[in-house]
Amino acid sequence: MTEMSHARPSSTVILARQGRNEPELFMVQRHPQSSFGEAYAFPGGTVDPEDNAVHECCRGVSELAANSRLGVKADGLDYYSAGIRELFEESGVLLADFERVPEGLEAARDALNDRSDKWDAFVVRNKLELRCDSLHYISHWITPPSFPDRYSTRFFVAALPEGQAAVHCGGELTDSCWMTAHDVLEAGRAREISLHYPTVKSLESVARHKTFEALVDWAASCVEWGVTTMLPVVIERDGKPEVVLPGDRDYPGYPA
Repeated sequence: MTEMSHARPSSTVILARQGRNEPELFMVQRHPQSSFGEAYAFPGGTVDPEDNAVHECCRGVSELAANSRLGVKADGLDYYSAGIRELFEESGVLLADFERVPEGLEAARDALNDRSDKWDAFVVRNKLELRCDSLHYISHWITPPSFPDRYSTRFFVAALPEGQAAVHCGGELTDSCWMTAHDVLEAGRAREISLHYPTVKSLESVARHKTFEALVDWAASCVEWGVTTMLPVVIERDGKPEVVLPGDRDYPGYPA
């Protein structure tokens, strides 16, 4: 029997802004050689040791509150730091007092991406206050046990801060765009773009909210209502692979 691989802690940020009618989301396209192929997704990535080193710079969410919201025993702020860091590295949007960065956001992001600077050093040197309260925790997805590369990903929603613009970095990202959730889902159904399952389900949740204000209000209330951990499992049904979630028919261990 193949041993199940460890699901690496990670954070994903659904960056939203007011569109002409419905809210628009910032979507990025992964490099074809990445573990996600050339799929479109939200900015995000794995938690790094540097994220643990900036807890004292986190504002708006205490360590105790972060642990409680995410249902972890310790280091819940790691996920908030990782979300802010990954969003900055991949979109150039910094959920912090960005006026404190003397070299400018573009140069600072480039230095983090080429590893000539480190996240914890960058945050501490510029005396940044990371706006953890800008991240609204909405869902938790764990990669199916049968997959070789597995992630335990916390999804957050954040509003595009005034005075900043989102632009994808080069390297692991090849493209980006602002689209409504409905348009992204339609493009996925038409096979114009590739979308992974957690992205699709997140887009479906966002698509229910017709205004930017309604989306943010919903995201801010998710913790109060309770965030469920979703562990998809791939089963075979009628000779074809099918993804099932807890509570679905034929989910392992669920009563028939």
